[in-house]
Amino acid sequence: MVKQSDRAPLLDWEEIPPADASQAAQQQHPPLPSREEKVAPKSSQPHGRRPPAVTAAGTGWSTAATTVTHSPESSATAADPSGTGSSGRPRTKPPGPGRNAIFPGLSSRDQWEEKDQIVAVFVVTFGTRSGNMIEWCLPHDINLDGVEFKSIASGSHRITSDFIYFRKGCYFGLACFANMPVDSELERGARMKSVGILSPSYTLLYRYMHFLENQVRHQLKCPGQYSPLEAFYEDKKAVLPPTGNGLVTACPTWSVTTINRCMHPEMKITHPAGCMSQFIQFFGEHIMVLWKFALLRKRVLIFSPPPIGVVCYRVYCCCCLANVSLPGIGVSVPELRPFFYINIADIPALETELSYVACTTEKIFEEKKELYDVYVDNQNVKTHRSHLQPLLRLNAADKEKYRKLSEQRQMLLYTQEVDGDCTTNEEDLFILFFMELNNRIFQILSDVAGSTDPTLTSEHVRAMGLDPQGDRFFLLDLLDVYQIDVALVIDNLCCS
Repeated sequence: MVKQSDRAPLLDWEEIPPADASQAAQQQHPPLPSREEKVAPKSSQPHGRRPPAVTAAGTGWSTAATTVTHSPESSATAADPSGTGSSGRPRTKPPGPGRNAIFPGLSSRDQWEEKDQIVAVFVVTFGTRSGNMIEWCLPHDINLDGVEFKSIASGSHRITSDFIYFRKGCYFGLACFANMPVDSELERGARMKSVGILSPSYTLLYRYMHFLENQVRHQLKCPGQYSPLEAFYEDKKAVLPPTGNGLVTACPTWSVTTINRCMHPEMKITHPAGCMSQFIQFFGEHIMVLWKFALLRKRVLIFSPPPIGVVCYRVYCCCCLANVSLPGIGVSVPELRPFFYINIADIPALETELSYVACTTEKIFEEKKELYDVYVDNQNVKTHRSHLQPLLRLNAADKEKYRKLSEQRQMLLYTQEVDGDCTTNEEDLFILFFMELNNRIFQILSDVAGSTDPTLTSEHVRAMGLDPQGDRFFLLDLLDVYQIDVALVIDNLCCS
């Protein structure tokens, strides 16, 4: 049976800072590297550790024999001793070998530490007469139109707390919401606020989750006391070029090394351990359906009633299913962009998007079929696109891939329990499983396309871990989306 609950443990996750930094480094789970970090053909394991022998489904290749693994900046973590931003949240640290070997003249701090880039900090409140509104913000002249509706999700009055990832133009936001009962007729017995931040990178936002949780509780109990938020902003604010009117509107230019500019980016977000595991357990075998839609760069919209925080993690996980690290693959296709939480104010932006993954608490989106290709309601994945209907059906190859994924997970858990081997975790296993699966598919397609006989046969399809008949429509769409010039020949049926 697939788990129905999506509450525990993610929404209640909180790290307790150990007594010292060395102890913290041992206890923290390594966060995944950031979106702007790139994939390189090397192992993500620290010195002295063997990569896990993870075999991708249906093909028989493993990470022990391949060079395709995590990005070079897959990181370990340690507690932030400063207490100014994360209060025990992990800080990015190098795991061992990586860019040091490429740039020996640079220190670990120069190479790995991501700078604080807080564009804005704000407080949103709910008024019984005016609805959601920005109560306070820094800088005072920044454009936060619409943030008041992103920071308090529709339907949040029925829950006591939540966290929300969202996008605001070029920036990403994280807001922590809380609902406190009060003895006030004016407030109708409840006070609701949300405290949030904006940053150019969503991979930095996790550092401040604990701070935001504390601040929203403080704002509920002591409304109007903004001095901790003012100090936080002064300490963490980004140094970005303003426009003529003082508003920061331009997208930031990422500071990356030259060698990484040529590598295909891997979409990452830092999250508590268990996020990917819970995601796959929640959807069960239908994770393979989501995988195909993600690889085809479809517009995926996930509906859920509040709380929406754990569903924002599903947005990230869905994007991770499409990771490919082969050079040149995906250059001509739209980026699978994480929108995280959206509401009706985001409709104009979604109308121009060719590919995205988002979540919402507003049921009205189900009727806006022109905005999405795939609609996910709880564990029900559906599409109104007739040519995508065949992809909803699980075939024998899909079930075999899921069986192998589950088997590898059980072997990993057994190894951790019996041998105490914690050199890898479930997040690594799932990321590597789908990345290697995708790499294998595109490697075979590239080899066939470059051969003297660019014809894809049933043997090629099986070598990819796919079903020659059941995945026929998926392959045809894949060839079209990625503009791969091969002929698909299965059972004497030919299509190009």
